[in-house]
Amino acid sequence: MNNTDIQNLIKELIEKTTVPVKDITISEENGSKTTWFSVEVNQPHFFINHGGEALFALNHLVKKIVEASNVTDDKNTEQKEMSYPAILVDINGFQKKRIENIHAIAHMMAERARYFKSNIEVDPMTAFERRIVHEFLAEATDLKTESTGEGLSRRVVIKYIGNL
Repeated sequence: MNNTDIQNLIKELIEKTTVPVKDITISEENGSKTTWFSVEVNQPHFFINHGGEALFALNHLVKKIVEASNVTDDKNTEQKEMSYPAILVDINGFQKKRIENIHAIAHMMAERARYFKSNIEVDPMTAFERRIVHEFLAEATDLKTESTGEGLSRRVVIKYIGNL
């Protein structure tokens, strides 16, 4: 599926909820392989209320549909070749603000780990949020991040390892 097909899919799914779409813009983040589909709607509360559950569900649906359309099944091989584009649907800037907030938390906790020269545990996060923290702190040479715990209590630990 190309970006135009994905854009049309997103518009169709949103409009099936009876929320009209004003505009969809496509952009790619610098340094990230994620393609952002920024959607503007008049009634964002349908997707953003309850912590953005409906928006997360929309993202999940779009990813699963795109994955299903990109699977090539070669009967001569035992494995299926899969190529999934990294996509993120954002409605009225909700995801962008959320990611900026996670970056601020990661920066603050990283500075705390450096100041105290110890390991700092961040509050439990979803897999998506943990990935954002790992990517944000990947360039830090004096810090290492890893996820610990299970289920809903899974969290990122920022470990101070000093200058190498």
